[in-house]
Amino acid sequence: MLDVVYVLLGLIGLFLGGNWLVLGASRLAASLGVPPVVIGLTVVAFGTSMPELLVCLDAALRGASDIAIGNVVGSNIANIGLILGVSGVIMTIPIHIQLIRREIPIMILASLVVYALALDGTISGVDGLLLVAGLLAFMAALIVLSRHERLKPAEERELAEEEHITGSINRLFEIGRLLAGMVVLLTGANLLVTGAVNLARALGVSEIVIGLTLVAFGTSLPELVTAIIAAVKRHDDILFGNVIGSNIFNLLGILGITALARPVPVAVSVLQFDLLVMIAFALLVLPFSLNRLLLRREAAVLLAGYGGFIALTVLAAGS
Repeated sequence: MLDVVYVLLGLIGLFLGGNWLVLGASRLAASLGVPPVVIGLTVVAFGTSMPELLVCLDAALRGASDIAIGNVVGSNIANIGLILGVSGVIMTIPIHIQLIRREIPIMILASLVVYALALDGTISGVDGLLLVAGLLAFMAALIVLSRHERLKPAEERELAEEEHITGSINRLFEIGRLLAGMVVLLTGANLLVTGAVNLARALGVSEIVIGLTLVAFGTSLPELVTAIIAAVKRHDDILFGNVIGSNIFNLLGILGITALARPVPVAVSVLQFDLLVMIAFALLVLPFSLNRLLLRREAAVLLAGYGGFIALTVLAAGS
């Protein structure tokens, strides 16, 4: 029962901490005049990926590497299947042309690179260095290119609204909110990993299954909440950009930093099934976005695909 309490408290910590971090970071960025799509791809994506980073590092340093790799792969599948699926069912989501031309292909490429690096059964420290270098190159290119791109009228209006809202906000307060969010996230991650590992061992369930399902869902809660709020408020670029940006951060940043801290073994089952499912979801985003809209029926396909993945994972664990 204590481990169940740890898991529940950990999920609550990730939820609250993620909200505080994202709110503080996005308000700070908006007050500086950063375009919404860039906020979604960078500040919000990094903020909502913090649970994955903290959980993966904590799990890897404890020797629970299956939870680390399962969390990254499961979170990327959840981001597309669950988060885009739920948000797209709520509303038809317009997609920024920049995401179709650059970030979606980069997400697909990053997925393929991680798969190639995992073929030898381990994401090594050298592999981690390559992944982190790729993230830094992506971030630098995004910042440089965004300065030369003209904002859409809708983005200009959204920026004006954000600047009006955030203009009177104390930036020191927002920095404090951001730091508080990180502390709560760290505490929540520690409790979640402790409870999840103990439950997995007590129930005889493999750590990789716990990582792919329970932990991945828990660390994706900030993205899910952010996406639903963005869908309701029709902040379309932040919504879609957050999901694509989070997946890129997870693959290049989270997995890369974790491998630098300690090499991450990749189980044969992950290589033969879970990583392939992750790549399939990444590939599916491209044809669904070519008309610059994610329609409700396409979102329903993503949601059904995620449900099928979870069902197969649970059934395989029970067999």
